[in-house]
Amino acid sequence: MAPGVDYDHSENVHTLSGAAAALSSLLGGETPNSLLPKSLLDVGCGTGTWLRAALDFGVADVFGVDGVDVPPERFHAPKSVYRQIDFTKPFDLDRRFDVVLCFEVAEHLPADAAEAFVGSLAKHGDLILFSAAIPHQPGQHHVNCQWPEYWQALFNRTGYACEDSLRWRIWRDTRIEPWYRQNIFRAQKDRAAGTEPRIEAVLHPDMWPHMDHGAVRPPIRALLHKVATLGRAAGVL
Repeated sequence: MAPGVDYDHSENVHTLSGAAAALSSLLGGETPNSLLPKSLLDVGCGTGTWLRAALDFGVADVFGVDGVDVPPERFHAPKSVYRQIDFTKPFDLDRRFDVVLCFEVAEHLPADAAEAFVGSLAKHGDLILFSAAIPHQPGQHHVNCQWPEYWQALFNRTGYACEDSLRWRIWRDTRIEPWYRQNIFRAQKDRAAGTEPRIEAVLHPDMWPHMDHGAVRPPIRALLHKVATLGRAAGVL
């Protein structure tokens, strides 16, 4: 979040248990400790749920940034690994990380800040795990909800190729909040960025209770058809 963004972390719906369940899959499941990322940055860390999950998973060097401060008693990680930053402006922590997380954050920023925000993510690591709210996905101060292809194009401009195998890996894990299972994809530094397939627009069935029904009802059949087709191809349906 950023100063001036209307967001209240006391209404947080992102759980520690969901982050813990997701992170083991996103970082490779039963990956030996020697292959774990040694450092992790969470951009839009909120109450620090993903930072705590990473620490518990064995990632020793973690850091989180957010635009809205959280009292220490509500933060799940040491406040020494946190900094408040204005995401509507380019930012640089003057270091890089093995993996950068940015989950359900970018939709809270104005559209004219989107490209610089993605550029700031790219400054901090070659591997970025990203998700952002799709059109008609309600939430606090959702001002730039876009399909993944929109963000993919911005990552491509910075030299990052994107693919969405991660969301199919966690698609059926009900311990994880459905917006992560629906929206997450991987962006990685790649000379061939921009030539990869476009990430499809899909709607997870478990997201239906959370959506603006009047707005999404007309295209729902087409989206669910894509889910069924892509899910069968990924071996999850």
